[in-house]
Amino acid sequence: MNGVMWPMNTLSKAKRLVWGPEQNQASWAYMKMLRESNKNMRVYNICPYIEVYPFGDGLYGLFNQNCDGMGDVWEYLIVGSEKAMLIDTAFGIGDIKGLCDLISGGKELIVANTHIGPDHALGDVRFDPVYCHELEYANIKRRVQPHAWDYMFDEHGNNRWLQFDKKDLPEYKEFELIPVKNHHIWNLGGDHNIELIYTGAHATGHSMFLDRKYRRIFAGDVVCSDVINVGSGNDRYCTVETYHKALTELVERLDEFDYIFPGHFMVYLENNLFLDIKEALEKIMKDPLKCTYTTHGQDRQGNPKTTCYMQVRGFSVIQYDPYKGVFQSQHAD
Repeated sequence: MNGVMWPMNTLSKAKRLVWGPEQNQASWAYMKMLRESNKNMRVYNICPYIEVYPFGDGLYGLFNQNCDGMGDVWEYLIVGSEKAMLIDTAFGIGDIKGLCDLISGGKELIVANTHIGPDHALGDVRFDPVYCHELEYANIKRRVQPHAWDYMFDEHGNNRWLQFDKKDLPEYKEFELIPVKNHHIWNLGGDHNIELIYTGAHATGHSMFLDRKYRRIFAGDVVCSDVINVGSGNDRYCTVETYHKALTELVERLDEFDYIFPGHFMVYLENNLFLDIKEALEKIMKDPLKCTYTTHGQDRQGNPKTTCYMQVRGFSVIQYDPYKGVFQSQHAD
């Protein structure tokens, strides 16, 4: 395999060909232990690309290898007494719907996106309807289109980053995408409620999902043991300030949940991590250029670009653009 990370010996049908960016070593060691040693993990014939990890209390982590060389991704299936809920749909490789039905016993399935990322939303075409925060509606509609998977193959039709059978790609179809507001609630039966919590920062309408009954929060891409990419977007919602505002409200609710389940790499993180992320965001806002380290390169137009990284105590780093990704006022409305 080309790339910097060694392959893992797992049951997934998908095989890594090439990596994009180098993966965080601590995260990679964690995933190697989890994927090669977890005795509860299963791969089902109905969808052999997904590794299924039961995390207890009706929660299943659906682990997908990333199809475009970036970090491998988690979907989460929550099975309630009456309904089930799937958070994110990955790239849609394989029969994800059939897998969810098998695990849940055929319960009615609610599907929602944390954000626009292709590794989080391209599988939407396998479901109908799908929910998202209202600010992410237009972005997902633009992203999930015919030929959205074409970039995963070279000019000869060969897989670029991950080996999988083309026949297992989803066929594009129109689906209903339903926008909802911050704090929207879905009920899975009885007192089992899931609440959407808007964060912005990584994407315009990026949101978390709080499982109130079992005291856990699904954080999408604004918590990551590799790199937390915040404030490098092109609108006023993709800022450090937006994320800080959301976390300021969220840390007042730490008594409502115990564990954080991000969209990539390490899971079962303790809730007090949000305090350390909030502290790092405040350091950035105090002086955006006084960071842990910087890199210099070019943007897509070839213009010089500086990227800053701020260490989160005991965790990973926050990546941000110090000139347009810190304060909302740096962007035009």
